[in-house]
Amino acid sequence: MPSYAEAVAGRLPAPRPCPWPLKPVSSARTSVEVLPDGRLVASIAHDVVRDCTPAMIHWWFTHIGGTMTHLGAVHHRYLVWHPYDHAHWSFDPAPDGTAGAGARFHIVEAFGGDTRQLLAVHDVVERSTEREFLIVQRRAGVTLASLHHRFIAVPGGTQYDSCLTLGTTVPLLGRVVNALLRRLVLPEAKAWRWVKHNVEEVGNLERFLPHLYRDAAGA
Repeated sequence: MPSYAEAVAGRLPAPRPCPWPLKPVSSARTSVEVLPDGRLVASIAHDVVRDCTPAMIHWWFTHIGGTMTHLGAVHHRYLVWHPYDHAHWSFDPAPDGTAGAGARFHIVEAFGGDTRQLLAVHDVVERSTEREFLIVQRRAGVTLASLHHRFIAVPGGTQYDSCLTLGTTVPLLGRVVNALLRRLVLPEAKAWRWVKHNVEEVGNLERFLPHLYRDAAGA
């Protein structure tokens, strides 16, 4: 896997094999909207993640950093999660040494495997439980972005919902900051590319997580 700097510079890893079709955006309920204060909100109610429990998905988020055997070859787990969009994942551990609450994730994605559609972030894990996973991005103590995943056990698997919010609620300057963030970081068209990406990666979990969890977690 390339380093963070290499991935940001456009050096992407080779695509991983994916013999199954990726889930289409039509499999989920999705929306992208700009709020009156200028924040952008992208919401996804995913198709049920089959054969995966909330406990398994929580385990996945705290163990993305390992490797796994995928179709006869060893790959970084994060790269398997999406066969061509994912470019880099690393983390600074939480105080307890884990990738749970307090850890800092360093992520580079290229939507559609296109280096012109890079998204590079440094996010802090704020909450990580069997019910939710929340990462936030702050500057000078001000929250500029958050990604909130929620998990609910349902018959056959997990209902997985995602909400990405870009922008701040800080008075006065908030509208200016939010407009800049939408223009420079995540314009609406790119937000829809993120929606497609997220539908695909979440849909992929049911393809590999059940056996990975059984083998790696001893479940």
